[in-house]
Amino acid sequence: MTQVRPNTATAFTIKGWHVFAVFATAFGIIISVNLTLAFNAVRTFPGLEVKNSYVASQSFNQDRAAQLSLGWSVAAKVQNDELILTIVQDGNPIAPRIEQAIFGCATSVAADQTPQFVHDGTSFRAKVVAGAGNWNLRLKARAEDGTLFQQRIIVETPK
Repeated sequence: MTQVRPNTATAFTIKGWHVFAVFATAFGIIISVNLTLAFNAVRTFPGLEVKNSYVASQSFNQDRAAQLSLGWSVAAKVQNDELILTIVQDGNPIAPRIEQAIFGCATSVAADQTPQFVHDGTSFRAKVVAGAGNWNLRLKARAEDGTLFQQRIIVETPK
């Protein structure tokens, strides 16, 4: 004769507060992740290019034509913790007056630096701190005729 044992396992019943706890936890995680991402996006936003885009657009074509008429070719690279900026016009290196230069990571302003350039006869050179990644040089230089040259230059960095 086989003996039948009583079922000792307790049955689990899902109650309303269980469902509420699961939904509250899931939405709490989603909201906290969204708030974290939004906070970091605002904190690392590099800022506006211009204060009023409409006003800037009114002279854009004239400014662009004047800048292109200079015929400058600009390149920048980092080599041995030194930023090397070369500006060439008609195949010859030139040394225009640099009004503003900001060297920084493309995704954050936290590591922005203002290089103190020295011209060596061929290139401008400045000591900088740069690691791997996407680095830019936001340059404003003035030509001898007074034309303002503005450009964001992607900087070659060692891999």
